[in-house]
Amino acid sequence: MAIEDGKKLRNYGLQSERLLWPTKGPGVFEQEVEAMEQAVGLTTLEKAVAWAQTKSMWPDTFGLACCAIEMMSIVSARYDIARFGMEAFRSSPRQADLLIVSGRVVHKMAAPLRQVYDQMLEPKWVIAMGACASSGGMFNNYTTLQGVDKIVAVDVHVPGCPPRPEALMEGIVRLHEKVMAGVPPAYEIRGVAS
Repeated sequence: MAIEDGKKLRNYGLQSERLLWPTKGPGVFEQEVEAMEQAVGLTTLEKAVAWAQTKSMWPDTFGLACCAIEMMSIVSARYDIARFGMEAFRSSPRQADLLIVSGRVVHKMAAPLRQVYDQMLEPKWVIAMGACASSGGMFNNYTTLQGVDKIVAVDVHVPGCPPRPEALMEGIVRLHEKVMAGVPPAYEIRGVAS
């Protein structure tokens, strides 16, 4: 039954107090609950954990080529990744939970990359930065891995050759949105090659 714009819901037999008394606002109980939600900050444990994870991601850099220069610039004053709580790039995978793979990965480097990934804390996320990390880029040959997602589970692909620092920041924001929405890390969804 479609309701036309000019018809009122009460004409269709709905007898709620809100419909019969359209000028009455929210009730006293609804107002008190709304005020309490704003004052106390009610939330679920899952949302609080997701919020905490997005505010304290510690990146481990895996810079391999020209994309690494663009990745390094996101800690400068112009882009200031510190506003996301990510200013300290970790040199040890045991202290990191975000791996940013920037540049082309050759087959010889695949094993060390996988070792770094396996040593990271869980939950862990991966950003493939640039065309080479995402798909091999212009290096369609036997030495270059055609996409880092063949050896690690990638959460966000950042396109470009090389992508600007703004693009990497956008990828980080998209990753934070995924975490806040409750999307599990990529390794839980797809798994990784062994």
